[in-house]
Amino acid sequence: MRRKLSAAAGAGCFLILALHRGRVHAANDEENIVQGFRLVEAASVADAMEQLYGRRAYMAHDMRPLMPTKFAGPAVTVLLHKEEHTDGSKAQEGMLDLIDEAAPGSVYVMVVEAGLDYAGIGGLMSTAMKYRGLAGAIVDGGIRDTPQITRLQFPVFSRGVVPSTTVNHYRVGGKNITVNCAGVEVRPSDIIVADMDGVVAVPREKAAEVLKKAQQLDESEHSMYSFIEKYRSIREAVAKFGRL
Repeated sequence: MRRKLSAAAGAGCFLILALHRGRVHAANDEENIVQGFRLVEAASVADAMEQLYGRRAYMAHDMRPLMPTKFAGPAVTVLLHKEEHTDGSKAQEGMLDLIDEAAPGSVYVMVVEAGLDYAGIGGLMSTAMKYRGLAGAIVDGGIRDTPQITRLQFPVFSRGVVPSTTVNHYRVGGKNITVNCAGVEVRPSDIIVADMDGVVAVPREKAAEVLKKAQQLDESEHSMYSFIEKYRSIREAVAKFGRL
């Protein structure tokens, strides 16, 4: 009986160890994918999504960074619904909770309904995100307190800069839900890739394939630069490499 119990215990330990190793490998794979996206250009990621799936994955042209930046990471999302009220900041506690709950390296994706004239993020939230270790923020709406955000060197994309507040004008409509951010669907854990060309969202389940294609496109384009410099012909470069 003792031998049977010992064998069962050993099998249980082996199963637990195997599950732990599986989780570690999965986490390592995910980090490697995110790291890969930090190195490729957003334009190549946008092209990869279009070529592989015939799908637009880049946000509207007016989604611009406050300062030069480049980052990538898994999305955490929050939606603010337009609603006039007098409940103050209590109506928006969920968007603050999301910052405290987000894992380091996350990208905070905020959608402010009809919010181009309202600042969804300012200096206080940016400071919290910076010191929580978030990779950056994407705001489908306005931002404010730009001197503080610039001083922090915290990467923020938005569709404009305004001095207004969302307090008493908005309520949290949900966090870590699917949102439409500047024309692109973003789900929690989708990969956000942002640089000076703009912002691209990659569905998490397609990330590995999209990264591989984007790396190929990057390598091809970067090889074309030296070819064009040497032969001084864009036509010959396009004919040789098969892309523009």
